[in-house]
Amino acid sequence: MQMSKPIQTEMASVNGVDLHSAGEAPGAEELRQRACSELLRQAAIAEGLLHAGDIAWTDGVLSEQASAAIEMLLERKLVVVEPSEQACRRHYAAQLASYSSGERVRLRHILFAVTPGVDVAALRKRAETTLLDVRCHAGNSADAVFAKAASTLSNCPTGAEGGELGWLMAADCAPEFAKEIFEQTEVGVLPRVVLTRFGMHVVDVQEREAGVPQPFEAVRGAVSMALRQHAYITALRQYLALLSGVK
Repeated sequence: MQMSKPIQTEMASVNGVDLHSAGEAPGAEELRQRACSELLRQAAIAEGLLHAGDIAWTDGVLSEQASAAIEMLLERKLVVVEPSEQACRRHYAAQLASYSSGERVRLRHILFAVTPGVDVAALRKRAETTLLDVRCHAGNSADAVFAKAASTLSNCPTGAEGGELGWLMAADCAPEFAKEIFEQTEVGVLPRVVLTRFGMHVVDVQEREAGVPQPFEAVRGAVSMALRQHAYITALRQYLALLSGVK
């Protein structure tokens, strides 16, 4: 009997330090995160903030000492300028909807729940087929078709009421669901399947009520924080590019 050869996984490393153990095959995003952490860990050692004997674990988890040293390193290396009043006002004007309160939507949905053991590919195909079907109708027939599909296909208790969720605010929804619904202006059946922690949703936005913009003075702190966060991320990316030698 011929024995099959073990699969050889190419090792990813940063300056000779492995990012995973033999046989492990982390995804691209996981590898990217581990590489960034390892670059910063090595930089902390080079700056004398971390003992050279610190162990680089191949599961991507940093030691407490390494985490603290990296925090000190970033405080030393990243320069984040306080945003000006003018910059804050420009951002506020461009993102006015983000600084409004009270926006509501009336909607209904058909939920295809992702449960243990479910064939996700087949489930997505069902969701997309249903989406196409309900979008091919207009007027009163569209309402009836959506309600029937919800009552027969939805894994949500609202299916018995045609999928009706009523009026909702962003705080009433899971963050990923709110992002898809409240960061858009569309009304009607959305042209895409909405993915959340609960599964796949075919969503019909029936009405929207705009929120009330908050005065700049009331959200000045939030605006400034958003700009500082953006500047911090930009500075961190530039520093990591410098450490990795990417131009």
